[in-house]
Amino acid sequence: MTKIPLRRFTARALPLDDQDRVLLLRGFDPERPDQPFWFTVGGAMENGETLVEAAARELFEEVGIRVRAGEFSGPYGTSTISFEWGGYAITQDQTFYAVRVGEAAATVSFEHMEQIEKDTTTAYRWWGAEELESTEEKYFPEDLPVILRKIIADGEPG
Repeated sequence: MTKIPLRRFTARALPLDDQDRVLLLRGFDPERPDQPFWFTVGGAMENGETLVEAAARELFEEVGIRVRAGEFSGPYGTSTISFEWGGYAITQDQTFYAVRVGEAAATVSFEHMEQIEKDTTTAYRWWGAEELESTEEKYFPEDLPVILRKIIADGEPG
C-alpha cells in the first residue's frame, strides 16, 4: 500500500523533573499496535508559531503541563528523520528544547490530546539517562541519553 508523503517541522519538548529525568510517552503506530515504543512530547508547528512556542503548546496538549515558551532552553539538537505512521510516510525536521517542570511533573494528563493521540498513547514515564541506556525497550530518539546529559551538563534548563 502506498503511504501518503508528509513533511513536517516539529518541536520536541523535553520536560525534566527535579531528579533530571525526562518525561516520555509510550505509544504505537495504529498499523502496528504490537510494536510499542517510547517517544518525546512534541509535534508540528502551527501557522505563525516559532518552534519553542510549538514546544510549549504541545507540552500542554499532550501531557497537560503548562509552561511559557520563554521557560524553555535549547535547542539541544536537531535532526531530520523519516518514518511511517498511520498510513503516512513522514519526513520530520525536529528540534529539541528542555524545560524544568518541578511540581507540574505530578500532574501529567492526556485530557487535551487529539483523539488519535489518546487512542495510540498508552502510558507515560520519567526516565533517567542511565535507565534509557540499560533498557531493552525501544525509544526515540535513539541518542536521547546523550541529549539528556548535555541538558544536565549545561545547567538548569529553562
